[in-house]
Amino acid sequence: MNERYEVRRFIPKEKVEIEVPGSKSITNRALMLAALSNGVCKLTGVLFSDDSRAFLSCLIELGFEVNIEEELKTVAIRGLGGAIPNRNAEINVRSAGTAARFLTAMLAFAGGDYLLQSSDQMKKRPMEPLITLLRRIGVSVNCIEEEGHFPFEIHSKGIDVKEITMDTSLSSQFVSALLMAGIMLPQGLKLRLSGSRTAGAYIKLTLSLMQQFGIEVRREGDVCYVPYNLSYQVPSYQIEPDVSGACYFYAVALLLGTSVVVKGVHLDSMQGDIKFLEVLKQLECSIEDTEQGICVTGRKDRVFPGIRVNMNDFSDQTMTLAVLAPFAASPTMITNISHIQLQESNRISAIIKELTRLGIRCEEKKEYQGICIYPGKVTPAIVETYEDHRMAMAFTLIGLRVDGIIIDNPGCCAKTFENYFDIIDELTAKRQNG
Repeated sequence: MNERYEVRRFIPKEKVEIEVPGSKSITNRALMLAALSNGVCKLTGVLFSDDSRAFLSCLIELGFEVNIEEELKTVAIRGLGGAIPNRNAEINVRSAGTAARFLTAMLAFAGGDYLLQSSDQMKKRPMEPLITLLRRIGVSVNCIEEEGHFPFEIHSKGIDVKEITMDTSLSSQFVSALLMAGIMLPQGLKLRLSGSRTAGAYIKLTLSLMQQFGIEVRREGDVCYVPYNLSYQVPSYQIEPDVSGACYFYAVALLLGTSVVVKGVHLDSMQGDIKFLEVLKQLECSIEDTEQGICVTGRKDRVFPGIRVNMNDFSDQTMTLAVLAPFAASPTMITNISHIQLQESNRISAIIKELTRLGIRCEEKKEYQGICIYPGKVTPAIVETYEDHRMAMAFTLIGLRVDGIIIDNPGCCAKTFENYFDIIDELTAKRQNG
């Protein structure tokens, strides 16, 4: 893809139907659970992106038998009941946060000697809570560059522990990693959750997925009881379409006053970003779960209010709401999102810088751990994306309504949604054709 993408303005005249790839969150959890299972598990509807390919590459380096058919969107993995075929290996998680956290816990719990490498972007993201925990329970972790960050070595003889406490504030991925790895402990694991995100959507997603794989985790308040279970067998598993990716197109319905259906996405989805539909309802969209998929319809006059919303539990959609906010009738306040400063980019800073570049007043509100965005007239500009796929995808939406929006480094979308700009091209081509 070119280094820059000029968005063409588009006002659709009819209902838009979209297909999105499989869920990244479900794909990478399913890859880990398949690898820990006892037998061959065939995953269908798999997302193929930079993140999932990083996870698959790591499993192959670890010696797992993996059969990949990208055109069919399938992956078959032979699990060995919790055993790692190659117990002395080097892997590279690249920029995949899920692979980074999940595989670190899996390898530490399984035992062996491993070198874990990553991209420069992943080196900046937090690993210290998991590294500190592993050291406390007897794993040797040697950070090669900066303490508490990638790259590092793990030397483990396995884990002999019954109870662990993990803080959820920085990233719920640490908890998901421990939940899935916990099945490897012969006495099971009592995992106590602390911090601000103990009821987080991604923790619930992990628990739901484990149940679907036949692993019954009992939860009592902020304590999860993970059973020892390396005998489960799941011959096949279907991965849901990605709700996070679908939300960009639901936002199009609001911005452009049209109807958008994303095929295969339904209201009973396990994914936390389905909560973004409640935000769209507050913005006066209508929501209908049809046989094809959820249909979102925005007001024909494209008028909607500003709102105040706590997005702590579906913060990946912060950027999506942020790019809608300039077109609202009143200010938009997004709260409890301080943790997004430590993701692929400092997303609070990035939002403020790029909206300001576009002529929109936007302020950080530290007392609310969030941002306030004011309505305004968008001016043409080149949008920086900070190697952050969600910044690129969200800010593209502005250009569907306003001329002169250019996205710098659109290729970063390959992290989770390789054909995003192909879909945008198809949408805008309809405008060109009449």
